[in-house]
Amino acid sequence: MARPEKEALVQELTVKFTDSKSIVIANYLGLNVADMTELRKQLREAGVEFKVVKNTLASLAADNVEMDFMKDYFNGPTAIAFGVEDAVSPAKVLVDFAEEHEVLEIKGGALDGTQINVEKVKSLAKIPPKEQLLAQVFAGMKAPITGLVNVLQGNTRGLVQVLNQIKEQKA
Repeated sequence: MARPEKEALVQELTVKFTDSKSIVIANYLGLNVADMTELRKQLREAGVEFKVVKNTLASLAADNVEMDFMKDYFNGPTAIAFGVEDAVSPAKVLVDFAEEHEVLEIKGGALDGTQINVEKVKSLAKIPPKEQLLAQVFAGMKAPITGLVNVLQGNTRGLVQVLNQIKEQKA
């Protein structure tokens, strides 16, 4: 790779490190081409950018964004998953894939510029998807309103029943 290409790649990684909500770093040694293709497909479907990088170039990019802790992860074959749109997706896809393919080793990562270890990546993967969390919030907001409507309807229903009984008594 020529020097201008390396500089462009470092610049691209610097931008991705800055713009990503979460970053998960993994060692892919031992994955065959078919497994790697399947992993890339799953990550693409989840809206996650995935890049296999040279450790020296990734270290330079980490220096540019003052994420020195990431240098510890840049040894051996390194692949980086960038969660630009969603912070949970990279962790979820990689952890699920690592359970099926034990040779994929998750090294660690970053969440909003803060270092996270393997355990935190795994706990991040357990968080439900954004749509499910929003549905739970809206259900929680809807419950008191539904309860109020039922209480108000109960009073109205009771009044109608009393009036019906008075009507039947007088008839």
